[in-house]
Amino acid sequence: MRALLAAALLLVPLRSRAQSADELTRRSVVRIFTTYQKPNYQAPWQMHVQESMSGSGVIIEGGLILTNAHVISDQSYIQVRKAGEPDKHTATVLFVAHDSELAVLKVEDPAFWKDSAPMRLGDLPRQRDHLQAWGFPTGGDDLSITEGVVSRIEVIAYTHSGHNLLAIQTDAAINPGNSGGPVIKDGKLVGISFQSYSGSGAENIGYVIPTPIINRFLKDIKDGAYDKVPDLGVMTADLENESLRSYFGMKPGQTGVVINKVLFESSAWGVLKDHDVLLSFDKHALANNGTVMVDGRRLGMSYLISLHQAGDRVPLEVLRDGKLLRLEVRMKAYTELVQGPYYDRKPSYFVFAGMVFTPLTQNYAGLWDKRDQPTSFKNLIEFGLPSPDQREPVFLSYVLPHDVNAGYHDFKGVLIESINGVKIRSLKDVPGAFAAPVGGYHIIKTDPHTDWDGQLILNAVKAKDAHAEILTRYGVPVDRSEDLLAEPRPPAK
Repeated sequence: MRALLAAALLLVPLRSRAQSADELTRRSVVRIFTTYQKPNYQAPWQMHVQESMSGSGVIIEGGLILTNAHVISDQSYIQVRKAGEPDKHTATVLFVAHDSELAVLKVEDPAFWKDSAPMRLGDLPRQRDHLQAWGFPTGGDDLSITEGVVSRIEVIAYTHSGHNLLAIQTDAAINPGNSGGPVIKDGKLVGISFQSYSGSGAENIGYVIPTPIINRFLKDIKDGAYDKVPDLGVMTADLENESLRSYFGMKPGQTGVVINKVLFESSAWGVLKDHDVLLSFDKHALANNGTVMVDGRRLGMSYLISLHQAGDRVPLEVLRDGKLLRLEVRMKAYTELVQGPYYDRKPSYFVFAGMVFTPLTQNYAGLWDKRDQPTSFKNLIEFGLPSPDQREPVFLSYVLPHDVNAGYHDFKGVLIESINGVKIRSLKDVPGAFAAPVGGYHIIKTDPHTDWDGQLILNAVKAKDAHAEILTRYGVPVDRSEDLLAEPRPPAK
């Protein structure tokens, strides 16, 4: 009897400590209420109807609330409420990193911070470690806690941005509303929930942004600006084939990947060359499948790249024409040819004589079902690369019907090559091109690789005279987006 009593008494302090840890965590978790309004990429001078959503967040050191970028994207008003409390408090976005799916908020009201308990960040967990996911999923108003284990840790595509970054996979239930909520191990924050997988045959697959990605973000913003996750800017191929390794002059024991393409104006531009063999990145040897060993884990090279800040100088080992070279790159973010998806910004556009021009972005391409997208969209998204001749593809989005543009009313999604002899490298080239008609006409040439190959001709005088009327008829307040206000205007009437 005495032995049983002693055992029972021993349990009391342990349970008390667990309750204390849970209470501290509870005081750090918040529910986020976001009012948002998305831009209309079909009519880029308009906005969609205002909507609202909710997610989760966690208080961290420095008087910050950490959450997912998608929880506050395109926001116009944000409120937060601590777990178990009735009052909401106005919050504002300090920094947002859409590429790594993170954001930090601040709350000015001192009442919000009373009895709050910022969470400390822990280390990257290991497989089979036990986790708790805290947050406010749909289906109730109270705080929810689910439990699971670390299933795997690997580089995956973040749905919000499309970037490939490190993530923790767990079988802890992560549902809509959990986004931005803390994932806890031993009372410390080891990540935040951000997405789940619901494909055919999949069950209990949730993903967590781990602390290495969070720490990189928090370090990035210390100077008052967010500089984005950098990229090396190369396209590589594995060297698992022995003949390939021999062809590139690799010696026994050397491993790496061959560079098929150095991307224009990337970190590697002007440093690396096509057909270089990359042997190591930042003093980590590359395997023939492009992976590296980091802290006992074999991960893709992109993981090492993602930990760096813009401006970091990183050593490389390269085999070029059979000779070993030690080089250095200065890291920076890479800009894709087809950019986006964009958030927290209005679309770029230019309208002239009823013709609506816009750059091809992931947002604009999203107006089409993937099966119905023009072939040029698919080719540019899949294979297009920036070059001196093309920084962003420009499309005739659609035509606002008028007598002056008769015959072109059904044109939409047409890739533009030149206007009045001016090569269109980006949307910024379009206003200036229309300012100089050729022989009394505007000559709009479509790209020869587009779905419609030819040219559109407008009478310059008639187009000029009809321009203002068309804008008024279709309720277009201004003929261009804010980023083009400094560009030349077509000749005035």
